[in-house]
Amino acid sequence: MASRRPDSFDGYGFRSDQYGAGYPARSSGPASGVSGELQQHQWVTSPPDIPGSRNLHPGERTPLYEEAEPGSRWEAPHGAGVPPEQLNRFAGFGIGLVSLFTENVLAHPCIVFRRQCQVNYHGRCYHLSPFSAVGVMYAITKAQGPKALWKGMGSTFIVHGIALGAEGVISEFTPLPRELPHSWSWKQLAGHLLLKGLTAVVALPFYCASLIETVQSEIVRDESSSGLLDCVREGLTRLLGVGAPHSRRLLPLSYLLLPVAAHAILRYAVAASVQRAVLWLHQRGGKRRPVPSDPLDAYFPELAAAWAGSLAADVLLFPLETALHRLGLQGTRTIIDATDGAEVAGSGGSPLVLPVNTQYDGLADCLHAIRRKEGAAGFYRGFGALLAQYSLHGALLAAARTLLRIVLLDAKAC
Repeated sequence: MASRRPDSFDGYGFRSDQYGAGYPARSSGPASGVSGELQQHQWVTSPPDIPGSRNLHPGERTPLYEEAEPGSRWEAPHGAGVPPEQLNRFAGFGIGLVSLFTENVLAHPCIVFRRQCQVNYHGRCYHLSPFSAVGVMYAITKAQGPKALWKGMGSTFIVHGIALGAEGVISEFTPLPRELPHSWSWKQLAGHLLLKGLTAVVALPFYCASLIETVQSEIVRDESSSGLLDCVREGLTRLLGVGAPHSRRLLPLSYLLLPVAAHAILRYAVAASVQRAVLWLHQRGGKRRPVPSDPLDAYFPELAAAWAGSLAADVLLFPLETALHRLGLQGTRTIIDATDGAEVAGSGGSPLVLPVNTQYDGLADCLHAIRRKEGAAGFYRGFGALLAQYSLHGALLAAARTLLRIVLLDAKAC
């Protein structure tokens, strides 16, 4: 049987109608009846033309090239840029993480020194300025090591976790709302504030144990017997009244319930009110400006408003916090670091540590005694450490905003 394959077939010149529509059949020989036969029979079932494949003749273009503009050059499609939603999430997560890390980790030395100043009624220097506070903090770190101002950080996290868990459990089994709706009633507001007060009451014994860990000097601390869960153990011990006996000056927790609940409610109310006021002022001024050009403008105002609210609440309630810390520490036989510069340096035989021996009968007696013996400035011992804490927080927020803005601009330019 004779082969139907033409003699002039080279395997490259034929394009079938199935794959090469618009490409005429071509043969290496002169036009003859063989070309008509090639047009009637599909001899080659090769795949469509692919750029760079060997199915192309020299100088021949694929339909991809023919559809392009004359003189244009084919290029691989560029990768799509980062989606705007992903940039927004990255910006919000980044600046939120910086704020959380600064508030709970980097600012912890300022919290430790502030509490030590509040309970140190012996101190001659009140540290109302952040400059004097930072100087003594550096002297304490130099004399006792870096751990001197980072103590009690683990117990602080535990207390935060206990407070969050208690708030969730109470709101789950009671009608007290954990979050206020957009249009709230006075009954819902009262229940919400009551929930904040009850949460502080539940966490009170553990907060007192954490307070002891943060102010007690590293010189007298026993590292072999200390652990991460000591805060929980000491809190339960004080709550149940078991364990090693304390001094007779130790106040029962019932004396602290109402002051602690009032402090928690007032702090939350002041912070939330200032935060809402700052956001309202920002939104009112934002109506005169165009749409934000970068995602940070949608996240940074909320963090800045929360920073301003916390600062206002801590400043206004600083005297009450001082009294509560002294009452919570009374009778626990705690020894603290000296907060005066000369005593920290150890000059003139001055001690590096001091005992806390107070004899307050309650909140009213504590406030009256501070006013009578230390003056009005006695309520603001360690106020400079508070200013240093919020200055550090605000500076790092501004730096993070600038850095993330540069990163986002580079990402958009790519």
